[in-house]
Amino acid sequence: MRSLEIVGLGAWAHHRPWELSGGQQQRVAIARALSTHPDLILADEPTGELDSATGRQIYALFRYIVSHEGITVAMATHDPVIEEYAHIVFDLSDGQVKAVRRPNG
Repeated sequence: MRSLEIVGLGAWAHHRPWELSGGQQQRVAIARALSTHPDLILADEPTGELDSATGRQIYALFRYIVSHEGITVAMATHDPVIEEYAHIVFDLSDGQVKAVRRPNG
C-alpha cells in the first residue's frame, strides 16, 4: 500500500487494470518495482506509450523517488525532455558513450 501511496494511487488500490489510464498503469508498474525496496530501478522507455504531459509526470515521479526514497533510477529513453529531470545523461550511439552531461548539476 505504501508503494501505491508513493506513486499517488492509494485511492485506486482496489481497481482493476482496465479501469486505469495508461499513466496510472505505468504508476502501478513503478509501485510494483518499489514494493521490493530496491536500491536501483531500471526503466526502459517508461514514457514511450504516454502523452507528453503524463510522461512529464512519470519523470517527476522518478525524480521524487530518487530524492525522497534514496533509490537510483537508470533509464533508457529517446525523449529529450529527460534533460529537465535527470541528474546525469549519457548519450549513446552504436552502443558507445558519446557524451556525458549533468543538465541539472
